[in-house]
Amino acid sequence: MARYFDVHPENPQRRTIGQIVDLVRSGGLIVYPTDSCFALGCQLGNAAGLDRIRSIRALDDRHHFTLVCRDFAQLGHFVRIDNAAFRSIKAATPGSYTFILPASKEAPRRMLHPKRKTVGVRIPDHIVAQALLAELGEPLLSSTLLLPDEKEPLTQGWEIKERLDHVVDAVVDSGDCGVEPTTVIDFSDGEPEIVRYGAGDPAPFE
Repeated sequence: MARYFDVHPENPQRRTIGQIVDLVRSGGLIVYPTDSCFALGCQLGNAAGLDRIRSIRALDDRHHFTLVCRDFAQLGHFVRIDNAAFRSIKAATPGSYTFILPASKEAPRRMLHPKRKTVGVRIPDHIVAQALLAELGEPLLSSTLLLPDEKEPLTQGWEIKERLDHVVDAVVDSGDCGVEPTTVIDFSDGEPEIVRYGAGDPAPFE
């Protein structure tokens, strides 16, 4: 049975954030809020957690997982960014964007696109997500909580708890965080290509 954490959206309780992060560090898979939908998340080296996300979402090995990072310095540790992409991404973060970039040697191999060796990265503009990332001290390996055969992500913490009670370890609820996923920009070939239109304004990349 999943634990349920009710977190204040503007002043996250430090003790609660610490409990959630302890659970992540012990191999737990959580559902947590971001600035665009709830997400599934686990620790970087958690191979079983990655497999659980694949199972919950019925994903194949071509799916781009995302490293949700606290800041740009952390993001730059896991991907290779040229100068043009650096400026564009820096200007758009934090925000509701996911950027697909060539992975550095620091990125977990299991989460990379098998042929392209790319990975998604993002920096959320969300107080609770940022509090979790600050306490954890490393990115969360994540994927949008969009269940198979459903057109929109789940938006209510209680419903997520009810439906995923036996397949995740915790649900972190700080209120509704919307149904629109991130805008995804692929920089892997040097020039920006919008591969999904979502919550982030695509205009700077068109």
